[in-house]
Amino acid sequence: MTHLPRIGRRSFLLGLSALAMSANARLAVAATAGTSQAEDGRLVVVILRGAMDGMAVLAPYGDARYRELRGPIALPEPGQEGGLLDCGGFFGLHPRLANLHGYYREGAVLPIHAVAGPYRNRSHFEAQDMMESGAPERLTSGWLNRALESLPNVPSDRPEVGLAVGLDLPLLMRGPRRVGMWAPPRPVRPPPDLYARMAETLHADPLLGPAVLEGLRGRGYASSVLMEEPQRGGGFMALAASAGTLLAAPHGPRVAALEIGGWDTHADQPRRLEPVLGQLDDGLAAMRAQLGEVWDRTAILVMTEFGRTARVNGNNGTDHGTGGAAFLLGGVVRGGRVLADWPGLSEDRLFEKRDLQPTRDLRAIAKGLLRDHLRLPASAIAAAFPGSSGVDAEDGLLRS
Repeated sequence: MTHLPRIGRRSFLLGLSALAMSANARLAVAATAGTSQAEDGRLVVVILRGAMDGMAVLAPYGDARYRELRGPIALPEPGQEGGLLDCGGFFGLHPRLANLHGYYREGAVLPIHAVAGPYRNRSHFEAQDMMESGAPERLTSGWLNRALESLPNVPSDRPEVGLAVGLDLPLLMRGPRRVGMWAPPRPVRPPPDLYARMAETLHADPLLGPAVLEGLRGRGYASSVLMEEPQRGGGFMALAASAGTLLAAPHGPRVAALEIGGWDTHADQPRRLEPVLGQLDDGLAAMRAQLGEVWDRTAILVMTEFGRTARVNGNNGTDHGTGGAAFLLGGVVRGGRVLADWPGLSEDRLFEKRDLQPTRDLRAIAKGLLRDHLRLPASAIAAAFPGSSGVDAEDGLLRS
C-alpha cells in the first residue's frame, strides 16, 4: 500500500498562501509562458441538460411543414419583427442567439441539425449517461476522460490537462485520467487552517490523501489565474467566463467541460426557453472574451441528450424526442454553414411519426474533434467510443 509523505503544517499553510489572492501568491505555473503546450488547441464541451428543442433553436423555416407542426410556437421568418436570424435561407437561429449568429456570420459557428447519439428511448437519465459515456450502454467513465488518457502526464506543478467547471464532476469527465475541478468560491470560506488540519489528518489515507492534495493543487492554480477577475457570482455566464480565463492561461488545461440545465420545456416553451438561451448566448460570448487570442485555437462543442417532438403539444411545449441540434464554434471551426442531411418533416419522414429523424451521429462529431483538433491517435478515439467502429469521424469540421 502506498502512502503519501507527511506534509508539514507549515508547508501546507505556505502552499495555501496561493489561495489567498495576494499580490505574491501567483503560482509559477501561471507565470511561465511560451512553451509548446501553450500553443496547443483547446477543446470545451458544454452539456445542455434537459433536451434542448433543436427545432426551436435552429428552426427549419424553409421546410413546408414547419409552421403546420409548430403552430403557435413557430417563430417569424427572418426579416419580420422578432424573427429568426437567418442561416443560409432554410434554417434560422432563435432571435435570442444574437452573439452566436454574429459568430456564424464570421464563419466561426457550425450549427449541426438532425443529430443524435445512438440512444432512442427518450429517458433523460439514460440518454445523458450514454451521451457522456460515448457508448450505446451505460459505463462508469466518460468518453472525454478516456480520450485524455493518451495525452502525456503534466508536471506536478501544473494543472491537470482536463478541467470540470462547476459544482459536479460530470460523467463525461469521470474515468481513469485524473482531472481538475473548479467552482466559484462561496461567499463564506473555511479558514486556511482547516485545510491544513484536513491534510494532516488524511495524508496517510491512500484514497483521500491524494484527492485532498490534488484538490488543493488545482484550487491554488485556479486562484492564482483568476485572482484579478471580478467576482461574478454563479450562473452559466460566470462559469463560462472563468473557464475561458483558465483555458487561456499559459500552461492552463487544454480541455474543459461545463453544463447548463433548464431545457426540458414541456409547457409554455417560448417563455421558458428564451432566458436559458440568453444564458447560453451570453455565456459563450463571455468565454470568447476571456479566451482572447486563444479563441483562435479553440473548439467548443455544445450538445444535448436528445431533441424534442416535431409537433407542438397542447401546452405550448414539446415532449421528449430524438433528433436534435448541436453547435460547434471557435476560431478553428469551419463554420458559416449548417451541417445537416435534412430528413424532412413529412409524416413518413419523422422518427416513429413524431420526432425529427436523426441523420447524423454526435459521436462522429466528437471523433472528428479528437482526431483533427486534439490530434489523438486512432487507438485513443476507439477507447473513447467503444463499439462504434461503424461511426467514422466527421471530416471537414475545422479550418484547414
